[in-house]
Amino acid sequence: MRITLQHGLAPHHRLPAARLYWQAFGGKLGAVMGPERKALLFVERVMRDDHVISAVDAEGRLLGVIGYRTQQGSFVGGSCEDLEAVYGRFGALWRRGALAVLAHDLAPGEMAVDGLAVTEPARGLGLGAALVEALCAEAVMRGFTLLRLDVVGENLRARALYDRLGFAVSGRADSWLTAAIFGFRSSFSMVREL
Repeated sequence: MRITLQHGLAPHHRLPAARLYWQAFGGKLGAVMGPERKALLFVERVMRDDHVISAVDAEGRLLGVIGYRTQQGSFVGGSCEDLEAVYGRFGALWRRGALAVLAHDLAPGEMAVDGLAVTEPARGLGLGAALVEALCAEAVMRGFTLLRLDVVGENLRARALYDRLGFAVSGRADSWLTAAIFGFRSSFSMVREL
């Protein structure tokens, strides 16, 4: 299978990318960003084409994405106005508060992974690793010295992948708030020096 990695996201890949993102993170974000119909509207609305690397097959189908966050923005971020446009004023207010629990500031010279997702048929082909390596190269090209990501403590498969790719645990967070809101208590920050 011939796969091309490219910076950005084609306009016709926005909805498939939103669906892929939701498949990967809906289990964690569903209580806050659901129902799925609205979550997909929100994600598609706020995705930044300049903060993603996408993987496409020879037929032009989207196989995976790795989004990233810098001090200039993130792949899936959005504003209060975006939340309000999709969820209404009250829905935006409480969702903003809930999502703030997940927010972390970036240090100078640091880029963060803002979602890695691969379609079911493309799993096991090394695409996740290829996307991470492409993002590392992009980060170096942009002058970043550190790539950071957060992984839920129970997600052993993701941690094993990141360990293999040279990431090291830099911290652990245990929070009753994330347990109550998102269904996970612990998360690990992992970093890779570039």
